[in-house]
Amino acid sequence: MMMRPVGELADSMGIQLTELSAERTVATMPVLGNRQPLGLLHGGASALLAETVGSVAAHLSAGPGRFAVGIELNISHHRSATDGTVTATATAVQLGKTLATYVIEIVDDHGRRISSARLTCLLRDVDKRPAAVGETPL
Repeated sequence: MMMRPVGELADSMGIQLTELSAERTVATMPVLGNRQPLGLLHGGASALLAETVGSVAAHLSAGPGRFAVGIELNISHHRSATDGTVTATATAVQLGKTLATYVIEIVDDHGRRISSARLTCLLRDVDKRPAAVGETPL
């Protein structure tokens, strides 16, 4: 099982990448620590998980010297989760030169669908990347 850094917010939520490719990327996230006040998995946590796996896959699709940024995410929540781990699988729908689109399925430990999402990412050249806070522009 591979574990790679996925960013500050995703790291703090316990997201771990387990499979990586432009065509299919998989990650897990614990429910504990990512619940809303009623004790259910927070819908925003599911959305973050979906965008994380889709964006990582799109970055791989972009190739060397390029990067991906999400430009549209929609997600439907089908059932709740209260404990255990959820797993998100991003599967490519369309991989182009400037756009990559993925469908993302999030399931619980029993294989029951928790959420379904679709993510479209814009693929750009690194020299067009916006400077991070405190960073000197390229």
